[in-house]
Amino acid sequence: MRLFSTPARWAAATAACAALALTALPASPAGAAPAPGTPPTPARYAQQLLDWQPCASGSLECASMAVPRDWYHPGDGPDLTVRVSRHRATDPAARRGVLMTAAGGPGASGLERPARLAAYAPKLAAAYDIVGFDQRGVGESTRVVCSDQDKVDALFSSGDLRDRSAEAVRETLRRTREFVADCRRNSGGLLPFVTTDQAVHDMDLYRSLLGAPKVSYYGPSYATFLGAYYATEFPARVERVVLDSNVDFTGSWQDFLTGQPLSFQRRFEEDFLPWLAANDATYHQGATPQEAKAGYERLRGVLRERPLDLEGTVITANHLDAAATSIIYRGDRFPDLAGLLALLRDPQAAPPATREAVARNLRHPLTAEFAADFFTVVCSDTPWTRGTGYWVRRSEADTRTHPMAGARELTFASVCAAWPRSGAPRVEVTGRGLPPTLMLNSLHDPATHYEGALRAHRRFEGSRLITVGGGDHGVYQAGNSCVDAYVEGFLLDGRLPERDAACAGKPLPGAAARS
Repeated sequence: MRLFSTPARWAAATAACAALALTALPASPAGAAPAPGTPPTPARYAQQLLDWQPCASGSLECASMAVPRDWYHPGDGPDLTVRVSRHRATDPAARRGVLMTAAGGPGASGLERPARLAAYAPKLAAAYDIVGFDQRGVGESTRVVCSDQDKVDALFSSGDLRDRSAEAVRETLRRTREFVADCRRNSGGLLPFVTTDQAVHDMDLYRSLLGAPKVSYYGPSYATFLGAYYATEFPARVERVVLDSNVDFTGSWQDFLTGQPLSFQRRFEEDFLPWLAANDATYHQGATPQEAKAGYERLRGVLRERPLDLEGTVITANHLDAAATSIIYRGDRFPDLAGLLALLRDPQAAPPATREAVARNLRHPLTAEFAADFFTVVCSDTPWTRGTGYWVRRSEADTRTHPMAGARELTFASVCAAWPRSGAPRVEVTGRGLPPTLMLNSLHDPATHYEGALRAHRRFEGSRLITVGGGDHGVYQAGNSCVDAYVEGFLLDGRLPERDAACAGKPLPGAAARS
């Protein structure tokens, strides 16, 4: 069958790029003391009332919460706004408390998360008020501002990030220094205060204003880092915690992010390429993984030498890598990546509407808003090696061995190497003194690698790890009945496995699922 011989096939190519468009309290009923080192919360924050109104989407209630810019000096600087949301328990008689959710990134919006979870899990929606928020720095909360979109596009899509020539390296370092300078100039002094530690104090104020002595918590991806910090700093205020697709929150961001080149390459080579080869009768991209990889590299080479003008968007080799690393987060999107490869090889064979949709969604590998918050949090939470020489050498090695994500390592790391030194406290996450925690992670997760999840699990006392086959990122709310049973059994009834357990991954679509 010829690839994209029907309109439905073109719809797959359009969907391929959708993810790129790529957390003293006198009003506290618990009466627990604030976290060590934190002064009492002034009454103007602790005694405020949340004015709940319908959210813009109409399915949730939303409100605005005032928080201090700096929780350690609450009288200094202007207040910030944190936008919060709520889905009330649908069975008040069976209500058992508050389930707080948060978003990944850092940089993603969490405001709509309660609606999605309530729709997916009606039993949780009946038993809990499910609440969410846009973390400080994000979305409808007080946002941090760095560079404009054109500069962010140049940072991540211009040239070829695999190019290790002296000129290319100098240009990367110049652009990252300019990005950091823009952040310092445009942020209004906010950079030191957009951290995970500051955000968890916002979360605890939110808990207090909801009148909840304790909250349960579900968070995926970066939200595992946020949840682990919250539980560590406020251990008496958590009940049941589920951490899905785990950042290694026991170490530094540098240690975690430098593990990603290996895990993205593993997902691409050990999962996607064999699947693509097994489905060669449909996609015609190569009958073996080696042939499929060679085809990808040939396409990439063409885009490097002659970027493609696709409906006004100039597609470079970096756009292709960014799209591929985003799409392989989920195995059920492998057909979308296969469709994208075919479209970029022969764009004129695609309908104009499909070309326009793909161009629109590929245009920005990283949005300016997401980049501003991502780097502000990641560069400030934990220390980074500041010598650019180290990162030039490290990224050269990772580009050579794990190019899918290794090529972008210099860009990411050199931003943090040039970032203003942070005064964020070092939070040691051990799990001591906490109720049992349920952790979930897939074996080949490209973004939150299993090696880091294992380290976090082994150091997080009382945790149970559910290992999921395959490589999907975010394994709850993905239609895996085994995972869903563990999560909902724990949150609803407190059922936790006596020891670590496993679930099969979801079958991949097409012929590869049968191989």
